[in-house]
Amino acid sequence: MRAAVVLTGTTSINSAIITARYLTRLKALCSFERRIGTLASITEIAEQIRTLLDATNQAREEALRLAREVIRFSANSVRASHREEYDTARQLMAEARTRNDQMRELLKTHPEIYYAGYVQDAQKEYAEAELTYAIISEQSLPRHDELGVEPPAYLNGLAEAIGECRRRVLDLLRHGNLDRSERILNIMDEAYYALITFDYPDAVTQGLRRQTDMVRAVLERTRADITLLQQQQELENTIRSAIEQLSNGTRSENS
Repeated sequence: MRAAVVLTGTTSINSAIITARYLTRLKALCSFERRIGTLASITEIAEQIRTLLDATNQAREEALRLAREVIRFSANSVRASHREEYDTARQLMAEARTRNDQMRELLKTHPEIYYAGYVQDAQKEYAEAELTYAIISEQSLPRHDELGVEPPAYLNGLAEAIGECRRRVLDLLRHGNLDRSERILNIMDEAYYALITFDYPDAVTQGLRRQTDMVRAVLERTRADITLLQQQQELENTIRSAIEQLSNGTRSENS
């Protein structure tokens, strides 16, 4: 009887030990499975993020290429406008417009790239080309939404277009075309007075205040150049009139 009790107690102890070992292994197995599940979850998350970043990087590379082309076509268009090659200027602006539209469409789902800076720089150059052409050819200025550019890019492009128009005025003055020079100067004046009404922080206008300061200096120099030419023409006319009067007087005396 006593032996049976001892045997039963021993069996119970062994069962408890086995059960404890089993539970320990079961917990270890569950912990391992949880770790495997966690690792699988991290891997899946990482792959999802990698896919998103790959797409963002591809969009960035393509946007950079398009932005460079917009800038190149715009610069060539400005050059053609100065040479009065207006058909060529319009063709180049159309190429720049196409690239700008492609860039905007590409970056619809990537605002972090669209507003990174270089897209606005390209749009500013495109706006400058369109506005320079419009001012030089004395046409109505296009609106920013017609061009498909952001408002700050448009305003900064307008400021730089005024600087380009000074070059055109000087070319006209060299050829003695004072009337057209004054008409272009009047357009430049109107654009400047519109620009100075935008009294916003540089973070909003992307440094427009510095541009308007440049424009004011450009206008002052251009007005001075036109005034000097006017005075020279008046002096030449006065001298020519005096010479004619002297010549007529001399002929009268001789006769």
